[in-house]
Amino acid sequence: MRRITPVGAAAGRSAPRTTGRTDAGGAANRIRRIRRGRPIRPAGAAAALALAALAACTAPGTAPGEDRAARAEGGRPFTVVATGDIIPYPSIIEQARRDAGGTGHDFTRILAGVKPVVAPADIALCHMETPYGDEDGPFTGYPLFRSPPQLARALRTTGYDSCSTASNHSLDDGFEGVRRTLDALDAAGVRHTGTARSAAEAARPALLEAGGARIAHLSYTYGTNGIPLPGDRPWAVSLLEPDRVLADARAARRAGADVVIVSLHWGTEWQQAPDAAQKELARRLTAARTGAGRDIDLLIGTHNHVPQPYEKVNGTWVVYGLGDQVASFVPEEKRSGNEGSMARFTFAPENGRWSVAKAEFLVGHSDTGPPFRVVRATAENFPEVHARVREAVLSRGAGEDGLTEGR
Repeated sequence: MRRITPVGAAAGRSAPRTTGRTDAGGAANRIRRIRRGRPIRPAGAAAALALAALAACTAPGTAPGEDRAARAEGGRPFTVVATGDIIPYPSIIEQARRDAGGTGHDFTRILAGVKPVVAPADIALCHMETPYGDEDGPFTGYPLFRSPPQLARALRTTGYDSCSTASNHSLDDGFEGVRRTLDALDAAGVRHTGTARSAAEAARPALLEAGGARIAHLSYTYGTNGIPLPGDRPWAVSLLEPDRVLADARAARRAGADVVIVSLHWGTEWQQAPDAAQKELARRLTAARTGAGRDIDLLIGTHNHVPQPYEKVNGTWVVYGLGDQVASFVPEEKRSGNEGSMARFTFAPENGRWSVAKAEFLVGHSDTGPPFRVVRATAENFPEVHARVREAVLSRGAGEDGLTEGR
C-alpha cells in the first residue's frame, strides 16, 4: 500500500454547530436525525483547493472517468481489512503500562494477536474511538475518555494504514483532544478521517493507493454525546448527514478516487440487529449512482459494541457493525462487547472499475486474561465466542451472497 497526497472530498459541508444526544434518545431519535438532512452549501476555497490536489494526479488531457478506466485496465486485486472500535478502558491502559515495564505505554503486545490478519492487507482500517491525552497523561475512561498517544505507534506497528476518528467520543477532551489525536496519528504515519484540525483538513478524506487504485476513506458519526461542536470550528467532527456523505463521496469520485469506503458510527448500542435507521440509511447510500457507477463501494459500521450482520444491499456490501476490537467489558451480560468481527474485502478491476470480488470475515476477541490481549478467535481456541460472532455476522443471509470465513 502506498499513500499519496491527501485530496479534497467535500462539495460543501454543512455541519451543524450542535449535535444530537447519545443513545439515550433511542432509535426513533436517530431515525429523525437521519431523515432530517441538511442542504449542502457550495464548496469553499479550501475544499476547492483540496479537490484540485487530487485532480492534479489525473493524467493531463484526460477526464477522471477515462483515467480511472485506464488504471483499472492495468490494475491488480487488493485487500482491505477493517476492524472495530478501539476503546482503551483504564484496565487496558494499565496493561499497556505493565507491558512497557512501568515506563510509558506499549500497546503492541495487546494487538499482536491480530497482526497476522491486519499486516498482510494492502489497506488496513481501524476505528479510533477515543481522543488522546498528553504523553504523560492523565488518562481517563468512561464517560469522558483520554487515551495514551503511544497507542498510535502501536496501530502502525500492527499494520494499520488509516483510522476513522469520527465517534460520539470525539469531543470528550474538546478540540485539544482532536488536535492531539491527529498529531499523534500523523507522527506514527497513520492516515485519518472524520475529525479535523482545520477547515482544509476537514475537506479531504484519507487517500490511499493499492493495486493501482486510488481509495478514498471517509468517516462520520451520528453525534458527539450532546457536546456541541466548537462555535468557531464547526468542521472539527464530521456528522452523519446523508446528503453530506453522498456529496463527499461524489466529489472524491469526480476528483479521481476509484474506490470510496465510508465508515459510519451509527446504530443502537448493545443491539445485535441493525436498527431501522441503519437499514434505511444503508439502502439510501448504496442506491446512490452517478451515471453507471455507484457512489460508494463499501460501508463499514462501528459504535454498537457488539457484532452485527453483514449484508449486500443494492449490490454493495454493508457491515452494519464490527463490534469492539479493543474493549474490556467484564459483566457476563456484556460479554459480547469483547467480541467482534474483522472484515476482509478483495477488490478487483472489472469493466473499467474496481468492485468487491471476495468478501470474508474473521472473528476477533478481547481476551481479558490476565494479561489482556486481542486475539483472533477460532472454533479451536474460543469456540463459544467464534460461534456467537459467526451467527451474528451471517444472520441476514450474507452467506448466500458469498460471504465466507477467512483463514
